[in-house]
Amino acid sequence: MSYTLLFMGLGTQEIILIVLVVVLLFGAKKIPELMRGIGKGVKSFKDGLNEADEKKDAEAKE
Repeated sequence: MSYTLLFMGLGTQEIILIVLVVVLLFGAKKIPELMRGIGKGVKSFKDGLNEADEKKDAEAKE
C-alpha cells in the first residue's frame, strides 16, 4: 500500500466504497466528463499561477 493511502488513513475497502458512491451519484457515463472538467480547471489554475509569477518577475526586473 502506498504511503499516501496510509497517511490519509484510507484502506482498500474505503476506496472501493468511495468509488461506488461516485459511480452511483454521477453514473458511469458522466465520470469521464466530470474528470475532464476538473482537469481543465486545474490546468487553468496552474496557468493563472504561472502568469502571476511571470508578471511579478517582470515587475521586479524593472
